[in-house]
Amino acid sequence: MTVPTQMIDGYTAPLHRSLTEPILLAGAPRSVAILNGTIAAALGLGLQLWLAGIVYWLVAHGICVYAAKRDPKFMEVLIRHVRHKGYLGC
Repeated sequence: MTVPTQMIDGYTAPLHRSLTEPILLAGAPRSVAILNGTIAAALGLGLQLWLAGIVYWLVAHGICVYAAKRDPKFMEVLIRHVRHKGYLGC
């Protein structure tokens, strides 16, 4: 069975690019960027550890941006990985 190579009229629909790409905030997944910002703000404002909050945000956000460049949906994969049970535990 061969796949037809010609387009059939009436069976095409434009697909906007924003529907297929993940939502990123400054290069990191949106939910992770908000979580990192919240933790950094808690360190900086709540505990008054300004330097620790800034350093935490820079390091954590940098790691998330690096991971998102390799795989934009790394958080979904990580969450799925954590939920799986280890069947072959030693």
